[in-house]
Amino acid sequence: MPIIRLYSCVEMRESRGDRVMSTAIKSGHSPLRRRNVFVRSITRDWQLYLLILLPVAFVFIFKYAAYPGLRMAFMDYKPVAGYAGSEWVGWGTFQKVFADERFFLALKNSLIFNFLDLLVGFPTPIVLAIMLNELRYPKFKRVTQTILYLPYFLSWVIVASIAYNLFRPTTGLVNVTLMNLGWISKGIPFLNEPFHWAVTYLLVGVWQTMGWGTIIYLAAMSGISSELYEAATVDGAGRFRKIWHVTLPGIRPTMVTLLIMNLGRVMNSNFERIDSMGNTQVTQYQYQLAIYIFERGISNNRYSLATAVGLFQSAVGVLLVLAADRVAKRLGEDGLL
Repeated sequence: MPIIRLYSCVEMRESRGDRVMSTAIKSGHSPLRRRNVFVRSITRDWQLYLLILLPVAFVFIFKYAAYPGLRMAFMDYKPVAGYAGSEWVGWGTFQKVFADERFFLALKNSLIFNFLDLLVGFPTPIVLAIMLNELRYPKFKRVTQTILYLPYFLSWVIVASIAYNLFRPTTGLVNVTLMNLGWISKGIPFLNEPFHWAVTYLLVGVWQTMGWGTIIYLAAMSGISSELYEAATVDGAGRFRKIWHVTLPGIRPTMVTLLIMNLGRVMNSNFERIDSMGNTQVTQYQYQLAIYIFERGISNNRYSLATAVGLFQSAVGVLLVLAADRVAKRLGEDGLL
């Protein structure tokens, strides 16, 4: 009797296993089915996988494969001696950096300008996207989007050359126009005086990047259900109330995500932008971390110092992202991570 009971239990388990396997195969969760789906997708779209192979390799080589080189920040690295022959100094390089007054000047300028960039540049694409979303002429909307987006593809060398031609004190288009209109008696030193340079630097940066953010917010607005706008119209809401109660809540997750990502860049500085827009008369504002790394580190073959400052920037950026993500989640948003 026990043998019969044991056999029946084994038979029941086998039949149950067959049913589970059959269910898995039908639902597409079996390893064999997943492998077949993967092989078919590779065979069908091999051209697309081949195209994406190059950017994936680029990211892996220049982003991830370079991580072992971060140990350079803790060494007195000599290119001739290599890693094996260079002396390990631990935190000595960081102590030298934090004892340098020029580092704190660069750090202060980077934080001030990046926060001002965030303060001015973050809401600008939101406003532009809302304005474009409210337009009722599709052709004009498409042309405007293209005009706003084009500067994003220009390098900072080209952007800076355009800015110099526009804002020269005597021959620049802006000053010549203002003087011809009689609004000013002499040219405004947009690029020669520190305060005016700082304002010009920020506004040119907003102009160059606002098109990219506008496209992102317009894409988010396209996902808002039209039924919400219809319901708001039935309730008697006007255009501004629809923007406040429907459009802005609809793009709030995108706003939070982009804000967290921008906070992670507060410690960064764009060398191409600073070097192209700068000159000797505005050195006190132009001197940011990117200039410090190039001047004190790379130009003097002090690669350990340059790596240490870069690692410090990245570490602080990660902490800012994590803190902003935590705050966003406590406020009820999804966050980034």
